[in-house]
Amino acid sequence: MTIERIKELRGELDQINDQLLELFSRRAKIVQEVGRIKKENNLPLYDPEREQDMYARLVAKNPGPFSDEIIERLFKEVARASLELQEKANEKQLLVSRETRCEDTQVLLGEVIFGGSEPVIIAGPCAVESVQQMDEVAKELSKMNVPVLRGGAFKPRTSPYSFQGLGKEGLRILKAAAERNGMKVVSEVMSAEHLEWAEDYVDMIQIGTRNMQNFELLKEVGQVKKPVLLKRGFAATLEELVLAAEYIYARGNTQIVLCERGIRTFENWTRNTLDLSAVPILKLKTHLPVIVDVSHSTGRKDIIIPISKASLAAGADGLMVEVHCNPARARSDAHQQLNLEEFARLLEGLELMKKQYV
Repeated sequence: MTIERIKELRGELDQINDQLLELFSRRAKIVQEVGRIKKENNLPLYDPEREQDMYARLVAKNPGPFSDEIIERLFKEVARASLELQEKANEKQLLVSRETRCEDTQVLLGEVIFGGSEPVIIAGPCAVESVQQMDEVAKELSKMNVPVLRGGAFKPRTSPYSFQGLGKEGLRILKAAAERNGMKVVSEVMSAEHLEWAEDYVDMIQIGTRNMQNFELLKEVGQVKKPVLLKRGFAATLEELVLAAEYIYARGNTQIVLCERGIRTFENWTRNTLDLSAVPILKLKTHLPVIVDVSHSTGRKDIIIPISKASLAAGADGLMVEVHCNPARARSDAHQQLNLEEFARLLEGLELMKKQYV
């Protein structure tokens, strides 16, 4: 008899739950309509005075056995969920998001494909220093089948007394070295004026960590018909990186590659802290290719092989590596740049990793 009574009561609870579910759904639809009307009339979604009046009215009608505190807590949760529903409905769907485009975007740099079946290696010195330096590096990298040459002509440095790059002349040197060795060029720009020069000398425009939220520059880059390498700011969230990409994409330039390059934390055994979780998260949240700068992210040569392997294992579409013909004499970031022999060992390590998983 006792078991039968429990079953009977549970049956009543199930019916009430069904009724509550139907009422919650009806309430949600009304909330969405209220949110739509508020948006059309530029009214705030959250109305604290209205919410407090609602709680007071419900508490006044409370028949028990729940206490007034519990009733208010239950309906506060309902109100919170309702506000989230309104906010989500008012969010503009990002063009770079997976919800807008399910298929992976492939960014083309001539015959080089970011987001294809093979990871792309970008390599070269931190800064363009001379014709001889760039020719020597480009020649050896080309022999190793590296398709994209990097080199900074404009160097945003923390100290105003550090080497700032060769400017436009650096772009000329970089482009000439790449052309002589059948490579593509990626280099950073810092202003609209640099963009004009990039039209002639750069195949892929890099937006560096310090300019990730230079919104006026992002808008200008959005109107340029060249692929863009967008680096994450060293103190930027992933959401901020995605919104920076949206600035470019919304202006018409859809050829964007995201780059994780490490973020600033309290850790001081590495130059930055490489956020490897960014790679799979960005690939889940966006349809854009994602690469990892393994040089700036740690600033250490002694761990670059495992870091590179881990980046590719996490799903990165490529790597960016700083390589110099004589790192000890480099005018910037000397301690983190690989020499040509070290870079060759890195490529060998990646090849062994590839064979291991084939």
